[in-house]
Amino acid sequence: MVRIVFDCERMKYTNTGLFHYCLNLGEHLKQHLDPHREDLVFFSPNNARGIFGFDESYLTQHSLQKFCMPSLKSFDIWHCTYQNSNYVPRRNKKIKVVLSIHDLNFLHHTKSESKKLKYLAHLQDNINRSDAIICISEFCHSEVLTYCNTQNKPVHVVHNGTNTLKSPSLFSYSYQPKRRFLFSLGVICRKKNFHVLLPLIEKNHDLELLIAGRTDEPQYLDYIHHSARQLNVEKKLHVLGSISEVEKSWYYQNCYAFVHPSLAEGFGLPVAEAMSVGKPVFLSDRTSLPEIGSNVAFYFRDFNASQMQEVFTQGMQQYEELNMSDAIRKRSTSFCWSKTANEYLNIYRSLY
Repeated sequence: MVRIVFDCERMKYTNTGLFHYCLNLGEHLKQHLDPHREDLVFFSPNNARGIFGFDESYLTQHSLQKFCMPSLKSFDIWHCTYQNSNYVPRRNKKIKVVLSIHDLNFLHHTKSESKKLKYLAHLQDNINRSDAIICISEFCHSEVLTYCNTQNKPVHVVHNGTNTLKSPSLFSYSYQPKRRFLFSLGVICRKKNFHVLLPLIEKNHDLELLIAGRTDEPQYLDYIHHSARQLNVEKKLHVLGSISEVEKSWYYQNCYAFVHPSLAEGFGLPVAEAMSVGKPVFLSDRTSLPEIGSNVAFYFRDFNASQMQEVFTQGMQQYEELNMSDAIRKRSTSFCWSKTANEYLNIYRSLY
């Protein structure tokens, strides 16, 4: 029996892209592995223990394991699902390591050069220990080959799947829009570039803007609110914070359009989610987003207010005239967690 450890340590941060990546991939790996020859064990923080079923096998993660990993003598493969993880079996050379790389977004942050070099060195250490590498997009693959030494190890590109949305619902305390609204979703930080959307609700008086996601950079949230006051649109801006899955589904289903002007993405799960309900999606043309949206999305080539308004006006007109909803849904189906899980299993199997 081949024993595989699936590292879901990042699930300690709920309502994040990595949480849903681990949740969906873990569930689908369970469904597709061969129970006669493969055993899947989840390396899990306490808050996620049991999330894949209480009859599953778990290794409990705790912070001291950064310095001393548990005994892994009985395991054959360790899947490190986060590229800069501190939880990598370095001393046990017999266990094969599969490393998932989601992005090199730290290169695009306004961080000091010393911090960028530190992150890059940590990633390189994890690559050095790995036996196979998985990138979640072609863009991510190209950055890894540019900035890292993969040492002729196999590097695979495996797209994420589209998350299945829950039945849409709002709670009594949820914000319910009073007019047509633009929806955006992501961690509140500068690279998400949310503030450039404010002129759209200034110019389109019948629209409001909803932004959902936890705040990572409070100073950037303050900047968004300050910019909204300057444009006199603060009453049409609603920053929702973290929301539940059913609320998220409701906002996707009912928005006028999904807007995502991010400057750095490794994949773009919210884009695939929005496309799954056939909504028009307006994206920046940076990093991986054109790869995900393809020819059914509309792109902001720069963030000049008049240019963005032109893209938005023409895009909504094209969406309605060509009835693009079905084509957008079809594009989202190309991102399938079952297919993704099978590709991961084939990579595991190439190592034993």
